[in-house]
Amino acid sequence: MVHTRRSFLATGGMAASLSVLGGQLYALAAQSAPRMLIVFLRGAYDAANVVIPVSSSFYYESRPTLAVPKERTMALDDDWGLHPSLKEPLELFWNDKRIAFVPFCGTDNLSRSHFETQDRIEYGLAHDVGSGPSGFMQRIASVMSGSKPIAFSDRLPIAFSGSINVPNFTLSPRKLAVSGRTRDVIQSMYEHDDLAPVVAQGFSVQQDVYKAINTEMRGANRGAVSTKGFELLATRVGYLMRERFNLGFVDIGGWDTHVNQGGVEGYLPKQVGSLGRGLAALAKTMGPEWANTVVIVVSEFGRTFRENGNRGTDHGHGSIYWVLGGSVHGGRMAGPQVEVKRDTLFQDRDWPVLTNYRSLIGGILQKGYGFTPAQIQLVFPSAPPADLNLV
Repeated sequence: MVHTRRSFLATGGMAASLSVLGGQLYALAAQSAPRMLIVFLRGAYDAANVVIPVSSSFYYESRPTLAVPKERTMALDDDWGLHPSLKEPLELFWNDKRIAFVPFCGTDNLSRSHFETQDRIEYGLAHDVGSGPSGFMQRIASVMSGSKPIAFSDRLPIAFSGSINVPNFTLSPRKLAVSGRTRDVIQSMYEHDDLAPVVAQGFSVQQDVYKAINTEMRGANRGAVSTKGFELLATRVGYLMRERFNLGFVDIGGWDTHVNQGGVEGYLPKQVGSLGRGLAALAKTMGPEWANTVVIVVSEFGRTFRENGNRGTDHGHGSIYWVLGGSVHGGRMAGPQVEVKRDTLFQDRDWPVLTNYRSLIGGILQKGYGFTPAQIQLVFPSAPPADLNLV
């Protein structure tokens, strides 16, 4: 098979491996620089079975096979309990008031389409606006003082699309950097091309990142590699956010649970447990810089409040977002709430959205990162920031 130079870059493996082209391997100017990481749960996780409305009899009526008994949860307050799979990794965060949950949160988009809603969230615009010239994290990067952005993903996400050149990098051990003969072949293809310096820089960044990661991992783990993929990924993300970047995006798939979702045990509890352990590993890796970090866990929408006939849940509306970090005012459920009952469901099927994600993140940027009203308006047009006292 014959490849042209341009088409070679466009193939999936090469595009992922060379996604750092034009980027820089930053070193933070100050270790006290504020950091933000967005964790996107793609597929719409079932928030109601993770942060559970234990005071709602309607919850238990609506989920005869999926409901998690109140006595099995970790109590958050009189109305809410945390899934038991998260007790070990997140209990310390909760007790130290370093994690908050924001129920009835999400977007005003009503399509219930994964792709459309994910795109809308990443553009960060009003629901009646389709695509835009940039994603909301690109706009944050343009405003944040000394921003050093990175996307930990196979391809640059829409959230970082725009004029600023943002590196994205695959950290999965199954998708290691291009090296050896393959690298030499690609570089030779561009030897007399105007892209030659950019290709060379991309490989240089790639090798530098992996060298930094592997040195740290060998030292900390004495040669052992974690068998939990996300926990390994989160540790690597934590190291790079600590040392080199202060604005990050990572997405995690596998949350579309239409069939055999699980209650106390099963598929979703395993997913959630890995997520919790990964976040705990990230915080531990960041060390003292955790005090300067805010992590926001988002998802495109929630799921139907009632379980379906396949012991799962379908596409919904409102969700629960997480906000955690060393300076987060947590240990509480934040934002406006309503009693969980049939009368408060949206369209008699879903949780309503009472806190728009744009206002949530805008409020954090204003209080925790010093963004002015004009800068907030640039990042999230027509979305007044919500002061939930999270930072």
